[in-house]
Amino acid sequence: MKQRLSKKQMIIFSVGQFGWSLLGGIISAWLVTFFLPTSGDVEAGAVQYIIPGLAIGGFLTVLGLITALSRIFDAVTDPLIASLSDRSTNKRGRRIPFMQVASIPFAVVTVLLFCIDFGKYDSNLGWLNILWVSVMIVLFYLFMTMYCTPYNALISEFGQIQEDRMFISTAISFTYLFGTLFAYLPFVVAPMLRGALGFAWSYRACFIALAAIALVGLLLPTFLLKETDFIDPKPSNENVFKSLTATFKNKDFRVFSGSDIMYWVGLTMFQTGLPYFVRVSMGFDSGMVMVFMGGMTLLAAVFYPFVTKFVKKWGKKKLVIAGFFGLAICYAIAAVASIPGVCPAEGAGASGLSWVFGIAIMVVSALPMALLGIIPQSIVADVAEAEAKTTGQNREGMFFAARTFAMKFGQSLAMILFTSLAVAMAASTDPNEIYPGKEGMIIVAVVAVAFCVLGAIILFFYREKKVMKTIAKAEDAEFLKVIEEEKDPGEAEASK
Repeated sequence: MKQRLSKKQMIIFSVGQFGWSLLGGIISAWLVTFFLPTSGDVEAGAVQYIIPGLAIGGFLTVLGLITALSRIFDAVTDPLIASLSDRSTNKRGRRIPFMQVASIPFAVVTVLLFCIDFGKYDSNLGWLNILWVSVMIVLFYLFMTMYCTPYNALISEFGQIQEDRMFISTAISFTYLFGTLFAYLPFVVAPMLRGALGFAWSYRACFIALAAIALVGLLLPTFLLKETDFIDPKPSNENVFKSLTATFKNKDFRVFSGSDIMYWVGLTMFQTGLPYFVRVSMGFDSGMVMVFMGGMTLLAAVFYPFVTKFVKKWGKKKLVIAGFFGLAICYAIAAVASIPGVCPAEGAGASGLSWVFGIAIMVVSALPMALLGIIPQSIVADVAEAEAKTTGQNREGMFFAARTFAMKFGQSLAMILFTSLAVAMAASTDPNEIYPGKEGMIIVAVVAVAFCVLGAIILFFYREKKVMKTIAKAEDAEFLKVIEEEKDPGEAEASK
């Protein structure tokens, strides 16, 4: 076993997660918010660059279709980049060289996505807005894959024992939360710049500054950590198709992936929907979005140091299932807050009840965000290591590519559903004059609850005991103790 990372080096590694989660957070928080403005935003000067209504088949929005089509491209690039990384013979390592190449275009494309100005969607050149966003979202996800797939593979390779793996997962979850939080800063900063820069450029200026910060985060671990000091590179000799097929033959990974898609749908609908729940459902102004997101982040961070202790006491699977149900409760609260008449309408000012609902969501979401932010990453690392021990093939990149695809598929599905459901019961039937309303937000919340519950049900079939015993080391005794008496699904039948 090569030298282990020190705690300081693990923290340096986690800064890369801050960088990519900040860029990903800009897309999660702002792709829909910027291109599907509320009626209040339009009054403040927002331009509707893309037709807002249900223009495709009476259900899909143009924005939803764009995100859906980008997944077809991902279906090819995710496994391809994973295979190239797994098979790399670069003397500097299999992962970090990919991360360095991807960093600058990843940050630049994030900004360019929002820098369109061909006029409103119904102008002569409005169709170019759709083309621009379509191309840029595809490039965004390409460079995200080039960075995230190798980066995530390092979680398994740097985390040589469970204690290290949980520390790395906890550290990158901290940086993920704070990267996502930074992405919400334009809700506070942009209104201050609006008088000088106008509506669109007040946000673009924020995105440029945030992308520059993210770029530093992306590059920092690639220059401060020497991959080959900690990992003995053993390139996989499988081609991309064979490697991908073998990865999905792993039953536990298939179960995890199904549950993980549900998680990313639920999380993204929460992140994308938060500005609308705060403004449309509860009547707060846009600045409160940052306040509530900041409160959730800080409260979640309080639980982070305890997650490893929780895992030792209850195991990973039970805690992730509990996280799913906790997130479902948050959505149930948001659904009640969205009922017309319960809270004031957008722009009318928040009531005391608005504060009750807002604080309740903020408090209830803290523990689920901590559990779901830390543990799933370590589960993928466990499954990838178990597969390597069983087959002798080091396909960590392919496993994490599949998880990256699950993330992006879940995010895209969430955006399709959100953009469609949020305007599903709008007062106007004219697709040119449709805005998200309270009724739509109720539907969004109820559908999100269903996805969270489904994710918990699917994960029940994950064989945690089998995986953990396959990769067990002497240093992992505390993590094994809690699952020794557990029975995996189907274990009784299999032993007969």
